[in-house]
Amino acid sequence: MQRRTANWKQNSQIFHERAKEYDEWFKNSLLYSIEKAAIHSLDITFSAPALEVGVGPGRFAEALHIPFGIDPAMAPLLLAEKRGICTCQAIAEELPFAKSSLGAIFLLFTLCFLESPALFLKECRRVLRPNAPLVIGLVPADSAWGLNLLRKKEQNHPFYQAARLSTIAQVQQLLTAHGFHILKSASTLYQLPEKLVEFEQVKFGMDEKAGFVVIVARHEDF
Repeated sequence: MQRRTANWKQNSQIFHERAKEYDEWFKNSLLYSIEKAAIHSLDITFSAPALEVGVGPGRFAEALHIPFGIDPAMAPLLLAEKRGICTCQAIAEELPFAKSSLGAIFLLFTLCFLESPALFLKECRRVLRPNAPLVIGLVPADSAWGLNLLRKKEQNHPFYQAARLSTIAQVQQLLTAHGFHILKSASTLYQLPEKLVEFEQVKFGMDEKAGFVVIVARHEDF
Protein backbone atom coordinates (compact mmCIF):
# COMPACT_ATOMS: atom_id res chain seq x y z
CA MET A 1 0.00 0.00 0.00
CA GLN A 2 2.81 2.40 0.87
CA ARG A 3 4.57 1.64 -2.42
CA ARG A 4 1.42 2.42 -4.42
CA THR A 5 0.89 5.67 -2.54
CA ALA A 6 4.51 6.64 -3.16
CA ASN A 7 4.04 6.01 -6.88
CA TRP A 8 0.99 8.22 -6.90
CA LYS A 9 2.94 11.03 -5.27
CA GLN A 10 5.75 10.67 -7.79
CA ASN A 11 3.43 10.46 -10.79
CA SER A 12 1.34 13.44 -9.69
CA GLN A 13 4.28 15.71 -8.88
CA ILE A 14 4.29 17.29 -12.34
CA PHE A 15 0.63 18.26 -11.97
CA HIS A 16 1.48 19.90 -8.66
CA GLU A 17 4.45 21.78 -10.05
CA ARG A 18 2.69 22.93 -13.24
CA ALA A 19 -0.88 23.27 -11.99
CA LYS A 20 -1.40 26.81 -13.29
CA GLU A 21 -0.05 25.90 -16.74
CA TYR A 22 -2.38 22.91 -16.92
CA ASP A 23 -5.34 24.99 -15.76
CA GLU A 24 -4.67 27.71 -18.34
CA TRP A 25 -4.96 25.13 -21.12
CA PHE A 26 -8.73 24.92 -20.57
CA LYS A 27 -9.33 28.60 -21.32
CA ASN A 28 -11.05 29.06 -24.70
CA SER A 29 -10.24 25.44 -25.55
CA LEU A 30 -12.31 23.92 -28.37
CA LEU A 31 -11.23 20.46 -27.23
CA TYR A 32 -12.53 21.10 -23.71
CA SER A 33 -15.86 22.34 -25.12
CA ILE A 34 -16.26 19.17 -27.19
CA GLU A 35 -15.47 16.95 -24.23
CA LYS A 36 -17.94 18.75 -21.97
CA ALA A 37 -20.66 18.47 -24.61
CA ALA A 38 -20.12 14.72 -24.85
CA ILE A 39 -20.61 14.28 -21.12
CA HIS A 40 -23.68 16.54 -21.06
CA SER A 41 -25.19 14.64 -24.01
CA LEU A 42 -25.77 11.57 -21.84
CA ASP A 43 -28.01 13.53 -19.48
CA ILE A 44 -26.53 11.82 -16.44
CA THR A 45 -28.81 12.03 -13.41
CA PHE A 46 -27.53 11.40 -9.90
CA SER A 47 -28.26 12.26 -6.31
CA ALA A 48 -25.94 14.27 -4.12
CA PRO A 49 -23.19 14.02 -3.21
CA ALA A 50 -21.12 13.30 -6.30
CA LEU A 51 -17.34 12.96 -6.47
CA GLU A 52 -14.78 13.51 -9.21
CA VAL A 53 -11.70 11.34 -8.80
CA GLY A 54 -8.68 13.12 -10.26
CA VAL A 55 -10.44 16.47 -10.05
CA GLY A 56 -7.34 18.50 -10.96
CA PRO A 57 -8.07 22.24 -11.05
CA GLY A 58 -11.82 21.56 -10.99
CA ARG A 59 -12.78 22.65 -14.49
CA PHE A 60 -14.97 19.61 -15.20
CA ALA A 61 -16.33 19.41 -11.65
CA GLU A 62 -17.46 23.03 -11.83
CA ALA A 63 -19.08 22.57 -15.26
CA LEU A 64 -20.85 19.35 -14.23
CA HIS A 65 -21.90 20.60 -10.76
CA ILE A 66 -19.87 17.95 -8.93
CA PRO A 67 -19.37 19.25 -5.38
CA PHE A 68 -16.52 16.99 -4.21
CA GLY A 69 -13.14 16.18 -5.70
CA ILE A 70 -10.00 14.27 -4.78
CA ASP A 71 -6.55 14.35 -6.33
CA PRO A 72 -3.06 13.33 -5.20
CA ALA A 73 -1.60 16.65 -6.41
CA MET A 74 -2.09 19.49 -3.94
CA ALA A 75 -1.71 22.62 -6.11
CA PRO A 76 -4.58 21.71 -8.47
CA LEU A 77 -6.81 21.11 -5.45
CA LEU A 78 -6.24 24.70 -4.34
CA LEU A 79 -7.42 25.87 -7.77
CA ALA A 80 -10.46 23.59 -7.55
CA GLU A 81 -11.34 25.04 -4.16
CA LYS A 82 -11.46 28.50 -5.73
CA ARG A 83 -14.11 27.11 -8.07
CA GLY A 84 -16.23 26.02 -5.14
CA ILE A 85 -15.23 22.37 -5.06
CA CYS A 86 -14.79 20.69 -1.66
CA THR A 87 -11.47 18.90 -2.06
CA CYS A 88 -9.28 16.35 -0.35
CA GLN A 89 -5.82 15.05 -1.20
CA ALA A 90 -6.34 11.34 -1.75
CA ILE A 91 -5.91 8.53 -4.26
CA ALA A 92 -8.49 6.54 -6.21
CA GLU A 93 -7.57 3.23 -4.59
CA GLU A 94 -8.30 4.57 -1.09
CA LEU A 95 -11.40 6.73 -1.33
CA PRO A 96 -11.91 8.68 1.91
CA PHE A 97 -15.66 8.08 2.04
CA ALA A 98 -17.96 5.84 4.05
CA LYS A 99 -19.79 2.84 2.64
CA SER A 100 -22.76 3.71 0.40
CA SER A 101 -22.22 7.44 0.85
CA LEU A 102 -21.92 8.76 -2.73
CA GLY A 103 -24.55 9.41 -5.39
CA ALA A 104 -22.09 9.29 -8.31
CA ILE A 105 -18.40 8.99 -9.13
CA PHE A 106 -16.79 10.65 -12.16
CA LEU A 107 -13.39 9.51 -13.46
CA LEU A 108 -12.48 11.78 -16.37
CA PHE A 109 -9.12 11.37 -18.14
CA THR A 110 -7.76 9.68 -15.01
CA LEU A 111 -8.12 5.94 -15.62
CA CYS A 112 -4.78 5.90 -17.46
CA PHE A 113 -3.01 7.27 -14.37
CA LEU A 114 -4.39 4.81 -11.81
CA GLU A 115 -1.94 2.47 -10.15
CA SER A 116 -4.68 -0.15 -9.75
CA PRO A 117 -7.95 0.27 -11.69
CA ALA A 118 -9.17 -2.96 -10.06
CA LEU A 119 -8.79 -1.55 -6.55
CA PHE A 120 -10.48 1.66 -7.67
CA LEU A 121 -13.53 -0.28 -8.89
CA LYS A 122 -13.68 -2.18 -5.61
CA GLU A 123 -13.69 1.16 -3.82
CA CYS A 124 -16.46 2.41 -6.11
CA ARG A 125 -18.53 -0.64 -5.21
CA ARG A 126 -18.01 0.16 -1.54
CA VAL A 127 -18.83 3.87 -1.51
CA LEU A 128 -21.53 4.15 -4.19
CA ARG A 129 -25.18 4.02 -3.19
CA PRO A 130 -27.56 1.59 -4.91
CA ASN A 131 -28.21 2.63 -8.53
CA ALA A 132 -25.55 5.35 -8.36
CA PRO A 133 -23.62 5.80 -11.63
CA LEU A 134 -19.92 5.49 -12.30
CA VAL A 135 -18.95 7.80 -15.17
CA ILE A 136 -15.67 7.16 -16.99
CA GLY A 137 -14.28 9.48 -19.65
CA LEU A 138 -11.24 8.26 -21.55
CA VAL A 139 -9.08 8.58 -24.64
CA PRO A 140 -9.11 5.14 -26.35
CA ALA A 141 -5.59 3.82 -26.87
CA ASP A 142 -6.16 2.85 -30.51
CA SER A 143 -7.68 6.15 -31.61
CA ALA A 144 -5.69 8.86 -33.38
CA TRP A 145 -5.83 10.89 -30.17
CA GLY A 146 -4.66 7.92 -28.11
CA LEU A 147 -1.76 7.20 -30.46
CA ASN A 148 -0.84 10.88 -30.30
CA LEU A 149 -0.68 10.73 -26.50
CA LEU A 150 1.39 7.55 -26.64
CA ARG A 151 3.88 9.32 -28.92
CA LYS A 152 4.06 12.15 -26.40
CA LYS A 153 4.68 9.60 -23.65
CA GLU A 154 7.54 8.10 -25.68
CA GLN A 155 8.94 11.61 -26.08
CA ASN A 156 8.85 12.04 -22.28
CA HIS A 157 6.13 14.68 -22.28
CA PRO A 158 5.89 15.60 -18.58
CA PHE A 159 2.11 15.24 -18.33
CA TYR A 160 1.97 11.78 -19.96
CA GLN A 161 5.04 9.96 -18.68
CA ALA A 162 2.97 7.85 -16.27
CA ALA A 163 -0.03 7.34 -18.56
CA ARG A 164 -1.15 3.83 -19.53
CA LEU A 165 -3.97 4.13 -22.04
CA SER A 166 -6.62 1.42 -22.43
CA THR A 167 -8.72 0.28 -25.37
CA ILE A 168 -12.50 0.29 -25.16
CA ALA A 169 -12.47 -3.51 -25.05
CA GLN A 170 -10.08 -3.48 -22.09
CA VAL A 171 -12.30 -1.04 -20.18
CA GLN A 172 -15.37 -3.15 -20.92
CA GLN A 173 -13.58 -6.26 -19.63
CA LEU A 174 -12.43 -4.42 -16.52
CA LEU A 175 -15.93 -3.19 -15.71
CA THR A 176 -17.50 -6.59 -16.35
CA ALA A 177 -14.90 -8.36 -14.20
CA HIS A 178 -15.89 -6.16 -11.27
CA GLY A 179 -19.62 -6.46 -11.70
CA PHE A 180 -20.36 -3.18 -13.49
CA HIS A 181 -22.90 -2.99 -16.30
CA ILE A 182 -22.64 -0.28 -18.98
CA LEU A 183 -25.88 1.71 -19.20
CA LYS A 184 -25.03 4.17 -21.96
CA SER A 185 -22.10 5.79 -23.72
CA ALA A 186 -21.11 8.48 -26.19
CA SER A 187 -18.17 9.13 -28.53
CA THR A 188 -16.68 12.24 -30.10
CA LEU A 189 -13.43 13.72 -31.48
CA TYR A 190 -13.08 12.28 -34.98
CA GLN A 191 -10.96 15.14 -36.24
CA LEU A 192 -7.24 14.48 -36.06
CA PRO A 193 -5.37 16.05 -33.13
CA GLU A 194 -3.42 18.39 -35.40
CA LYS A 195 -6.54 19.30 -37.41
CA LEU A 196 -9.09 20.15 -34.72
CA VAL A 197 -10.80 23.22 -36.13
CA GLU A 198 -14.54 22.91 -35.47
CA PHE A 199 -17.04 21.75 -32.92
CA GLU A 200 -18.20 18.13 -33.20
CA GLN A 201 -21.54 16.50 -32.54
CA VAL A 202 -21.68 13.42 -30.35
CA LYS A 203 -22.31 9.89 -31.59
CA PHE A 204 -23.96 7.59 -29.07
CA GLY A 205 -22.22 4.33 -28.30
CA MET A 206 -18.55 3.40 -27.87
CA ASP A 207 -16.23 3.86 -30.85
CA GLU A 208 -12.51 2.98 -30.74
CA LYS A 209 -11.88 5.52 -33.50
CA ALA A 210 -13.19 8.38 -31.38
CA GLY A 211 -10.73 10.50 -29.45
CA PHE A 212 -12.98 10.72 -26.41
CA VAL A 213 -15.50 8.20 -25.09
CA VAL A 214 -17.82 8.59 -22.09
CA ILE A 215 -19.20 5.50 -20.34
CA VAL A 216 -21.94 5.43 -17.70
CA ALA A 217 -21.99 2.20 -15.69
CA ARG A 218 -23.70 0.79 -12.62
CA HIS A 219 -22.89 -2.17 -10.42
CA GLU A 220 -25.03 -5.17 -11.28
CA ASP A 221 -25.83 -5.91 -7.62
CA PHE A 222 -27.80 -2.66 -7.38
